[in-house]
Amino acid sequence: MKNTDLELIINEKLSIENFHDYAPNGLQVEGRPHIQKIVTGVTACQALLDEAVRLNADAVLVHHGYFWKNEPVVIRSMKRNRLKTLLCNDLNLYGYHLPLDAHPILGNNAQLALKMGVKS
Repeated sequence: MKNTDLELIINEKLSIENFHDYAPNGLQVEGRPHIQKIVTGVTACQALLDEAVRLNADAVLVHHGYFWKNEPVVIRSMKRNRLKTLLCNDLNLYGYHLPLDAHPILGNNAQLALKMGVKS
C-alpha cells in the first residue's frame, strides 16, 4: 500500500478533521513510498524506532508523535537522533493523538477498557 493511501484511510477512520490537536495528526515523517509492515506503539521513542528498524518495518504508527505545539523547533540531541533513525532507514512515522484518545472502538481508552473487561 502507498504511504499516502494509508494516511488517507487512517485519517478517515479516525475522523481527524474533528480535532484541533496539539500536534499534527497523520503522516509526520515521510519514508519509503510503499508499506507492508507497520510497528505500533504509544510514543515514537528511540527504543520503538530501533525495534522498527530491527523488524525491517516500513512504518511506525503511534499515539504520541512529533512536532508538538510550543516544542522547541531546533533539531538537536534526542530529536535529532530520532529523526536521523527515521530518515536514514526510510521509515514513515504516523502520529494520531486526540483522535486515538476519542475513538470509541479503535482508541487507546476503548481498547484498554476492552482488555480490562470494563463494561459501559
